[in-house]
Amino acid sequence: MQKQGTKSSTSDQMASQNTNIPKGTRDFAPAEMVRRNFIFDTVRSVFRKYGYLPIETPAMENLTTLLGKYGDEGDRLLFKILNSGDFLSKVEYNELQNANYSTLATKICEKGLRYDLTVPFARFVVQHRNDITFPFKRYQIQPVWRADKPQKGRYREFFQCDVDVIGSNSLLNETELVQIIVDVFNILGVEIVLKINNRKILSGIAEIIGQPEKFTDITVAIDKLEKTGIREVNEELALKGIPEKAINELQPILNLSGSTQEKITKLKSILKDSETDMKGVDEIEYIFSIIDDLSLNSDIIFDLTLARGLDYYTGAIFEVVSKNIKIGSICGGGRYDDLTGVFGLPDVSGVGISFGADRIYDVMDQLNLFPDDQVSTTKIMFVNFGETESRYCIPLLTQIRNAGINAEIYPDAVKIKKQMTYANNKGIEYVVLVGENEMQENILTVKNMKTGDQKKIKINDLLIELK
Repeated sequence: MQKQGTKSSTSDQMASQNTNIPKGTRDFAPAEMVRRNFIFDTVRSVFRKYGYLPIETPAMENLTTLLGKYGDEGDRLLFKILNSGDFLSKVEYNELQNANYSTLATKICEKGLRYDLTVPFARFVVQHRNDITFPFKRYQIQPVWRADKPQKGRYREFFQCDVDVIGSNSLLNETELVQIIVDVFNILGVEIVLKINNRKILSGIAEIIGQPEKFTDITVAIDKLEKTGIREVNEELALKGIPEKAINELQPILNLSGSTQEKITKLKSILKDSETDMKGVDEIEYIFSIIDDLSLNSDIIFDLTLARGLDYYTGAIFEVVSKNIKIGSICGGGRYDDLTGVFGLPDVSGVGISFGADRIYDVMDQLNLFPDDQVSTTKIMFVNFGETESRYCIPLLTQIRNAGINAEIYPDAVKIKKQMTYANNKGIEYVVLVGENEMQENILTVKNMKTGDQKKIKINDLLIELK
């Protein structure tokens, strides 16, 4: 008996090892997929309402497409794919011994999994520029991959729902994206705060304090202000080599308060000597003037500490957080003026936003925001009493499906209790029972699984009631 127990335990351990999935990835059961599809369908319907068209790009891209577009951290987090066959064939022995990781990776890997959807979109635009109409408005709902440390709300594989317009400099595009953000989260029932800033303002701030070459260090530090507080931000700035005089000059800007217009007025005074900064302030002022005219039902704020980490942003930037769940950004994006330029098509400006479907799901799940009718895709189920009854039910089932109502029949003539348990577990709203009496009288016995009420009804009357 002891031997058998040991063998069983070993077998269980092996089974567990063989069925594990990589950290930072997840399986999704049917109920979860139905809810995820509710998010995707909602986002997709809003995108279409504003005239955006769908595209898809491959999961993998050439590393030459991906590297150098996201900054040093982004390059580090790229999942690289080993070349097929003998991937070491082009590497000399001394190179293998002495090469650093990044150099070696470019020799043995030619492709990588996409880090986001924006850079592949820019590559798509350049490659297909003769086949698309500018301004080009596209949406894309696909997974992306990042070799990040998995933690709450941060995954290695996750879905992004992107919407971009490229080939237009108009700030009306930014205001339209704001409307899309508000529409999506209003439909989903998620209360949000939408933060807006402008990278030109941040660049101008670096110029004003005499540290333009430290732009990235400054933005990375002040992006943490809300999380860590002003003291730690200042300490990080000092560690990055920012002089004390420059840090002191930065304080009035970081401590700006008041309404959006009050912040803009103060900034115009502080940054009047920076042409770059003033252009960013003017853009922010215009965007908020349109937003005010729209009277959108959402909290939208001008946040000077918002930086967004990706290097390709050049103008307005956006970030959305949930009011009720601390999980980080659930949507973000911004203006990029020359992302296509690195692929050979310069001076084509674009702007876009990305909804993080996985984090949105986590927020909605924690707040119980999914509609009850999204738990199951089946509205009505026929009980199977046997061969004769099931053959009688199949044409009725087809009639119900043709009316646009999701329906199924239990495939096996097993005990009624088992069939009812199946219906309960799937969240099926109605169960139809058709036995000998029902077939003779040409009626259906329908049970409401929520209330337990049961009644006899003709098929045509049932269709009218369900629709």
